[in-house]
Amino acid sequence: MSSEGFLKEMQTIGEKFLLKLQKLPKADPVEIVSFCVVLLFIVTVLVLMIIACSCCCYSCCSCDGHPNHRRRKIQVRPAAH
Repeated sequence: MSSEGFLKEMQTIGEKFLLKLQKLPKADPVEIVSFCVVLLFIVTVLVLMIIACSCCCYSCCSCDGHPNHRRRKIQVRPAAH
């Protein structure tokens, strides 16, 4: 998919979302609840992605952005009998 096609698709999704928001005050209670559930799911996924990325970056890099190369390598030796 080209970048123009992607941008066009994102614009279409945004327009549908705005149209749905405009119709929401006149909607049935079931439709309002289902819209809120879908919105909550999207927000939860985004928050979990941000947490996962921040944990991954924190484990690889220290707070100042430099990688932490001071980890020790542990050699495993066979047990003596």
